Amino acid sequence: MEENNHQLSTKSLSFEDLKKVNQHGVEYWSARDLQPLLGYSQWRRFENAIKKARESCKKSGNDPENHFAGAGKMVTIGSQSDREVEDYQLSRFACYLIAQNGDPRKPEIAHAQKYFAIQTRRQEISDAMAADLERLEMRNQASVEFKALSGAAREAGVQDKMFGIFHDAGRKGIDPKEQLMDRMGTTELIANQFRMSQTREKLKRENIKNQRDAIVTHEEVGKEVRTAIAKIGGTPPEDIPAAEPIKNVKKRLKKSKPILTIGN
Repeated sequence: MEENNHQLSTKSLSFEDLKKVNQHGVEYWSARDLQPLLGYSQWRRFENAIKKARESCKKSGNDPENHFAGAGKMVTIGSQSDREVEDYQLSRFACYLIAQNGDPRKPEIAHAQKYFAIQTRRQEISDAMAADLERLEMRNQASVEFKALSGAAREAGVQDKMFGIFHDAGRKGIDPKEQLMDRMGTTELIANQFRMSQTREKLKRENIKNQRDAIVTHEEVGKEVRTAIAKIGGTPPEDIPAAEPIKNVKKRLKKSKPILTIGN
């Protein structure tokens, strides 16, 4: 039968080979295509695994309808006539749940579980690397803004010996030898960059030319930024714990290499 031939042909394909994209650009997998890849010769048994996966989806707080969309599939039977059979359009998450709820005695299911475990770990690593890169980029930008603000402060009359007071933001128990921004996380770096840029603009806009007014202006801008953070439910800077030293982030990114591969 043509349907069985279809199963034999799809069994030799990889999970990613079977991916389809709908008219909205959303990726999905046909349950009928996935069935032989996961070692199921009977739709009835495979559908049981799908039903278990739908229950797991629901228990995880997700709507199964968003991941297991019912659909029909036209197949050719022995008499060369076509008939429609039940099918599902599955999200990647749905495929993962089916593998987790499949028959673990099947080598195909064991392979699929390993595949998704590796993909999940790869995504975790990718997300962590992206977070590290974002923090490093924000630290670099904050450094540029700090230098710009320092220049504006000098033009406004702030003496070098007063720079400690002008830039003071509290140490949070950080070693005095460390630069405070090296221990700020991404969110705090963004807030501080905004504070510095707004202070710099205000000093220039109001043509401030004496040390006292420059320091007061800096304090006022800082208070306004803190107020804005509070209004949107953010965490006050003094309550944010010190982040991992930025030098550790640099070392980790330097050592990072593509790892974790799996064959088809």
